[in-house]
Amino acid sequence: MILTEEDISTFVNTLKGLSLYDFTEYSFKSLTRRISKVLADHNLELKALLELMKRDPEFRESIVYEITVNTTELFRDPAVWQTLRYSILPKFRNSNRLRIWHAGCSTGQEVYSMMILLNELGLFEKAEIVGTDINAKALEIAKRGVYNYRFNLNYLDNFDKVIKEIPGSKQLKEVPYSTYFSIDKIRDTITMKEILQKKPLFLWHNLVSPEDPPIGNFDLILCRNVIIYFNFSLQNKLFKYFLNCLFDKGILVLGAHESMIGPYSDHFEKVDQINIKK
Repeated sequence: MILTEEDISTFVNTLKGLSLYDFTEYSFKSLTRRISKVLADHNLELKALLELMKRDPEFRESIVYEITVNTTELFRDPAVWQTLRYSILPKFRNSNRLRIWHAGCSTGQEVYSMMILLNELGLFEKAEIVGTDINAKALEIAKRGVYNYRFNLNYLDNFDKVIKEIPGSKQLKEVPYSTYFSIDKIRDTITMKEILQKKPLFLWHNLVSPEDPPIGNFDLILCRNVIIYFNFSLQNKLFKYFLNCLFDKGILVLGAHESMIGPYSDHFEKVDQINIKK
């Protein structure tokens, strides 16, 4: 089924009328691709999909999950994590507190990656970590900290590159996986250790209306592989909000294929995916 702008508008307005979800300023191209996949996966026409969403709140939530869940993994894009490890996070060693916000954290692997890295750097205890997402189902997965093993074998490769590799050396640092998570090959699970599960505060939060609820101020905000799904207007609304949420010299990290353009880019010094508030 080829979806038109009118179809997408009908979907967005129907969902907005039924719930707190507002996709008005999402990228048309992104929404078209995701809704088309939902229709194909459920073998439904748009009209039938909307009728089911009206009648069945649980089905509606499942559709929102399918549309909003983003690909995430442990230490995704290891080069970004290596920059954080060696160039960014060490600057906070003498700070009394380190506040970190993972905006659009999805199922939470990024949050657990950060906590593992913080522990390796001796910053775990002083850190306050918030993970937010619009997707309630994804947040429940994040809180549990249990993921599929075979589906995510590259987790271990990423872990090795960020945690075990020593720059300029062929030797690997001895950091057993069991320090941070347990692997059960029979049950096909990777389960994060309880000390990690208990640390972050996971909250429902809508980046479309970022001031509600208020989140606070942070030293470091990670919003990776999220803004590519927003139109230009919403991106800049969000950049303004992030700017106001950052302490002086605070840091905003975007995804590998994302960049800040528009009026708020002048307020940041950019180094790769790292944006430092001037």
